[in-house]
Amino acid sequence: MQSVFIAGATGYLGRYLCAEYERRGYYVTALVRDKSRARDISASALIEAEATRPDTLADTMEGADLVVSALGITRQKDGLTYHDVDFQANLNLLREAERAGVSRFAYVHVLNADKMRHVPLVAAKADFVDALQRSPIASTVIAPSGYFSDMQDFLKMAQAGRVWLFGTGTDRINPIHGADLATAIAEATDTRTPWLNAGGPDIFTHQELAELAFDSIGKTSRITYLPDGIRRAALKVLPWITPQSLNGPVQFFLTAMAMDMVGQPLGTRHLADHFKASTETR
Repeated sequence: MQSVFIAGATGYLGRYLCAEYERRGYYVTALVRDKSRARDISASALIEAEATRPDTLADTMEGADLVVSALGITRQKDGLTYHDVDFQANLNLLREAERAGVSRFAYVHVLNADKMRHVPLVAAKADFVDALQRSPIASTVIAPSGYFSDMQDFLKMAQAGRVWLFGTGTDRINPIHGADLATAIAEATDTRTPWLNAGGPDIFTHQELAELAFDSIGKTSRITYLPDGIRRAALKVLPWITPQSLNGPVQFFLTAMAMDMVGQPLGTRHLADHFKASTETR
């Protein structure tokens, strides 16, 4: 039986990763900060440790064939920065994997990171990928376009009565469901794929996303297009008027909204069904 060590196991994607590798017959070891909050995770074993503290990782990967890290923070908290978690904590995991003789390390990155390296959230991830690719361990890097959960913002705006878009609304994205992404990651590690840009099966312009959100709630589309200069001005001003915990994800969002975020179309789950399910459970 192959063994996988999954970091970031209690996050949105991490839970799907644990379930997917367990379905494939792996012995799944899940890294968690608090076992009491992780009882519903599909895993053969839970390891309670903090990746930001390398001493707590000692001997946790013995016998593992593969490490998969979906570890990262969206909003800075507990005094930790993107560099502390997305870079250093993952580097701590990598060093322990090297010491334990793990044969492959997979990391969940972000699509178009090379175009967004000035964004702190992305820079920390990109710096870790650089370190990973210098490591003697074979690596798989998965760069998703965006998650279905990220698209909830379009649905929330539609429910509030209006969707606000920057520019012409023609930039494209194919977001992917967490379960489909977990399957794609497992396939990539099983086939020893070095890099995968992953997206969902459906490609949308931002305008089409807005229209889909309105259609999901049975309302007529009301879309306002803001000049792109407002977005660019906001990127300059936000660091001075917002706390770091808010500025980080907003800076990433505003930057990614100005480019195509289209990965290889994968998966079977459709955003229209996700939106419909979201409205039915409200």
